[in-house]
Amino acid sequence: MAVKIRLKRIGKKKQPYYRVVVADARFPRDGRTIEEIGTYNPHTDPSTLTVDEQKVKDWISKGAQPTDTVKKLLKYNGILE
Repeated sequence: MAVKIRLKRIGKKKQPYYRVVVADARFPRDGRTIEEIGTYNPHTDPSTLTVDEQKVKDWISKGAQPTDTVKKLLKYNGILE
């Protein structure tokens, strides 16, 4: 099973808000998830990312691959190198 750490879009039209989730790569973007590990709000200034750092590191050690966007956000917030 290919597992990804990615963003799941929630919120209203034209006002996106995202959950950082762990999901099977075959599932749709807003479909079934394995675990929710944080949130991302692009509307605040600066944008806010809140994640459980321990869960992120655990999932990456288990082989989960973050998407490019999530990887960029995690690096920007100092969670990944």
